[in-house]
Parts: sequence; C-alpha cells; structure tokens
Amino acid sequence: MAATATLSSKFQISIPKVVRDEQHWHAGQEFVFIPKGRGVLVMPVPEFDQLKGIAKGARRDGYRDRKDRF
Repeated sequence: MAATATLSSKFQISIPKVVRDEQHWHAGQEFVFIPKGRGVLVMPVPEFDQLKGIAKGARRDGYRDRKDRF
C-alpha cells in the first residue's frame, strides 16, 4: 500500500516517515517541486559537494554560449 498524506488548511503536507527513512531525507533539507501533468515531482536540492564529478567526461567544445543566442 502506498503512503498517503493530507494537505492541511495551511497548504502543508507531512511526508510519511516510511518515505523519509527510505529516501534518507532530514529536517531542514531543501526541495524543488517540478510540475508533471496533473502531479508534481518532489526532489531534494543537491548540496554543493554532491555535485562533484557530475560533468566528468563532458566536452568543453561545441556548446552554445550566451553570445551565440539570437
């Protein structure tokens, strides 16, 4: 059975403990909300140190810069 939550009168939702534990989410963590059709994708905003190596192997040439835009 899927975990559920109810939107409060203050437009707040408590994330069920089973989901928080499974995703290793903690109090004070920042999230981004991405609209997807009739729903929304909720993802934690990565911390700076988690981004290290994310572009490993990316090409430095052949990209468009702001100067190249019309």
